[in-house]
Amino acid sequence: MKIIVVGCGQMGSGLAQLLSLRGHTVTVIDKDAAAFGRLGPVFSGQTVIGIGFDRDILLKAGIERADGLASVTDSDEANFVVARLAREQFRVPRVVARVVEPRKAEIYRRLGLQTISTTTWGVNRIANLLSYAEFNDLLDLGSDVELVEIEVGPDLVGRTVYNLTIPGEVHVVAINRGGQSFLPTGGATFQAGDLLYCAVMTASADRLQALVRM
Repeated sequence: MKIIVVGCGQMGSGLAQLLSLRGHTVTVIDKDAAAFGRLGPVFSGQTVIGIGFDRDILLKAGIERADGLASVTDSDEANFVVARLAREQFRVPRVVARVVEPRKAEIYRRLGLQTISTTTWGVNRIANLLSYAEFNDLLDLGSDVELVEIEVGPDLVGRTVYNLTIPGEVHVVAINRGGQSFLPTGGATFQAGDLLYCAVMTASADRLQALVRM
C-alpha cells in the first residue's frame, strides 16, 4: 500500500517507520526538514518538505495514488483540514486524523472523519492500570471499539464465553492458553492463566468490568 504520513513528530516518525518495516510505500510530509532526522537511517520511504494541507504538496507526495493517509501533526485544525482534503477531494480510501483535544474528536467523527485521540487513550490506559490490573487496552479499533486483553483470575475460572458476551457490545474473539491462541465457541470454559481478547464498545467498558466481577 502507498501511505502518506503528515507530520514527522514522535508519533508520525514512529508510524512511518513501522509502516515502512511492514513493507508499505511511505511518504512523510513535514514543514521542518530537520524533523526527518527522526526517521533514522533505515527508513526507506520518501520525504516532502511543506505544509500538509497545501494541495500542491499533497500532489507532490502522490496523494492521487495513495491508499491511506494519516495526519498526525500537533495541530487539530491542520489534521482536520488535511483529512478532509484527502477524503473529499482526493478520495483516499483510508484516512485517519490525530486529535490532541479530546472534545474535538466527537465533532470530527460526526463529520465523517476517522480520528484517534492519544490523550483519551492515555487517560483510559492509566486509569485501567491503576484500577483494574487484569485489563489491558491493546488497540483502538476506530472511534467506538477497543480490543482489550483480560487475564483470567479466580472470578472467571469455570465461566464460559457465553457468560462474558453482550451481543453487539462485548465479544470474546480469542483465547490464549499456554502460549497457543484459538477462536472459542460460546461454550468454551475459561481456565486459570488464560488471556482473553475481547472486542468491546467503548461505551460498554463498564459493563464488561461488571461481568468479569460477577
